[in-house]
Amino acid sequence: MFRSKSSSLKLATQNARGFSLIEILIALTLLGIAGTFVAGRIFESLHEGQVQSAKIQMSSLANLLQEYRRKCNYYPTTEQGLDALLNKPTGGARECRNYPAGGFLETPSLPLDPWDGDFVYTSDGRTFNIMSYGPDGLEGGEGNDADIYLYETGNAGQSDE
Repeated sequence: MFRSKSSSLKLATQNARGFSLIEILIALTLLGIAGTFVAGRIFESLHEGQVQSAKIQMSSLANLLQEYRRKCNYYPTTEQGLDALLNKPTGGARECRNYPAGGFLETPSLPLDPWDGDFVYTSDGRTFNIMSYGPDGLEGGEGNDADIYLYETGNAGQSDE
C-alpha cells in the first residue's frame, strides 16, 4: 500500500514529539546548578591566584627593602613608607648616605595589590611587615576578605644583625 507524500509528512509530524515545558525547565534548572558549581570553582581559583600574586609582589618589595637595608643600614620607618624605595627620605634622625640616584625601583610608581589598593608597610627601622587589605580594601576581615600579610604577626622581617 502506497501513501501519498502529504500523508507521510502528516504522519511524521504527528510522531515527532517535542520537549514539554516541564522537561525544558528541568533541563535549564540542572544546567543552572551545574553552572553555579563551575562558576564557584572558577571564582575560588581566581581569588587564590590573586592572593598568590599579592604574596609574590610583597616578596619582591621585601627583597628591595633588604637591598635598602644593605645600603642604608636600616629599613625605612613606617612614616617613610615604601615611598623610600622611590625617593630618598629627607629629614628624620637617620640619613641614607648611599641611596642610589634612581632609587630602588625601576618603575616610577609603587606597585598596587591585585585589587588596586596600596600595600601597607610597617617598620621600626629594624624589622618590617607588608600587608594588603585584600579584596574588600578594609582592615581586618574573614574568609576571602581577610588581610594578607608577608609575615604572619610576630614573624616580621628581621635584620641580619
